[in-house]
Formats: sequence, C-alpha cells, structure tokens
Amino acid sequence: MTRSRTTLIALGGSIICPQTGKINTVFLKDFKELILKLIKRGHRFIIVAGGGKICRLYQKAAAKIVKLPYEDIDWLGIHATRLNAHLLRTIFRGLAYPVVLDEPEKPVKNNWRLLIAAGWKPGWSTDYIAVLLAKRFRIKKIIDAGNIPFVYNKDFLKYKNASPIKEISWKNYQKLVGTKWIPGLAAPIDPVAAKLAQKLKIPALIVKGTELKNLEKVILGQKFEGTIIEP
Repeated sequence: MTRSRTTLIALGGSIICPQTGKINTVFLKDFKELILKLIKRGHRFIIVAGGGKICRLYQKAAAKIVKLPYEDIDWLGIHATRLNAHLLRTIFRGLAYPVVLDEPEKPVKNNWRLLIAAGWKPGWSTDYIAVLLAKRFRIKKIIDAGNIPFVYNKDFLKYKNASPIKEISWKNYQKLVGTKWIPGLAAPIDPVAAKLAQKLKIPALIVKGTELKNLEKVILGQKFEGTIIEP
C-alpha cells in the first residue's frame, strides 16, 4: 500500500449534522465530489466521523432523566459517531471499504481506497482514534475538519475578542484545552488525543470543514487558512 498519498480527515459531526434533526446534505454531496475527484488522482482517504449534534442531543436527553457516569455518556457519543460513519459509508457505497472501522486495529484488506472510521470505547474520542489510525497507517498528519476555522486563544463563541492562532505547539495547545477528557468537550482536538499526538510527533491541521476549496488545499499540501499544531 502506498502510504504517502493517504490522507486522514477527522470530519466533525457538527458539520455532518449541524442542527438537531437536520443533515447537511448539500455539504455531504460536495464533500463526496471532492473526495472522488482526488481518489481518481491516486489519493487514499481515512475519514473518521465525529458525533456532533446527534451525540449531544442524546447525552442531554439522558442527563435530564438520570445522572449518568462518564462511561454511559461516552457510549451515547460513540454510537452517534457510528451512525454518522454509516451515513458516510452509505454515501460512498461502492467505493468505501464495506465495513466501518469501529475498532482502530480492526483488520482490513489492503486493496482499499477509502476507509470510514468511528468511535470505539469510553474514554477514547474520535480524535484519539484518528491519532491511532495515523500511527497504524503511517500517516504523517491529521486534518481536523470541523466547524472551527482556527485554534483560538479562548472560546471564540463566547468571547468576541478571541484571537485565531495560526501556529502552535502541542505543548502550548494543551495549556489551552487542559489535560482531562470530558465527553462532549468542545475543542478542535481533545486533551488525551493531543497528548498522544505530541508523543508520536504527529502534527494536526485545523480547518473549517465546510470550506471545501480550503480543505482541498490542505489535502494537496498547499497554503491554507487554518491552524497548524506542531509536535
């Protein structure tokens, strides 16, 4: 298998399902066209689906009825990522590997061009799964394509004076997001995944996933708008 042209995209559930009860079909159609175009040019892809609004909908519903431990909250999120992953696999039917990778070490045959992955077990976010898959398939970088265009010095949804950061080290990034994993944490890359990426010296590129022209530039190694998190 040619590893150098394999791209790993952590696709945010928040852009697959931006609102409760609404799937972003316009984006998914255009995203599919981009991936198909690049596959025809010899690229391979691993796409890890996040949970997004569906995940939080179920977590909040459960929390209104009963107090849950993190493990059960996490399981709701994991199944949300699997639902989104199956949606992607269906959209790419005939091209995507026929089985969703719901375990990072699940065996796959070597003739694949597109793998769709999802969450695995409590305590492991899809960000963490993405880092493990990058290690397994010797992929040199992770593209985090969510609804946030940059890493910011503070929550830009809460603070109008939040400033975008175009380059940051994993060490300094962890100072911003903390060190503890909390299910549903709103951060481009969660703390546990960040720690592993730093250890493995795998950089991450943070971009807004719905800006497909910019996403294509990232995939092709061109200049792009977003944040680079370096080891």
